[in-house]
Amino acid sequence: MARKGGAAAAVVVLAAAMAFMVLAARPAEGAVTCPEVDANLVPCVGYVTGKEAAPPAECCAGVRRIRALPSGTAERRQACECVKQAAARFPGLNADAIRVLPAQCGSPLPFPLTLNFDCTTYVV
Repeated sequence: MARKGGAAAAVVVLAAAMAFMVLAARPAEGAVTCPEVDANLVPCVGYVTGKEAAPPAECCAGVRRIRALPSGTAERRQACECVKQAAARFPGLNADAIRVLPAQCGSPLPFPLTLNFDCTTYVV
């Protein structure tokens, strides 16, 4: 019996250690990182550069994940800035395709997707 309890305690300790590692690797709840936003938008590059007629499923899944990331004004402003920074790295973007991307994916974002939107003016 004592051995069984020791194994259960070891599992609990291992699970707690794994949970701690996951939480330590991720920023504070609600925090948005630009690499996270970038990873979600990479599948959209073909569409917003005019190489694809419609956003692929992976792109729309990324737009939905970005929509779910921010939980408050500061986080939404950060996500907005990340989107703008990502867009600046790709030449030849189609502003109209960027603007309609959330609607094309059926997932409107809490801020407009434009190349010149001032993210600091965003209010919940």
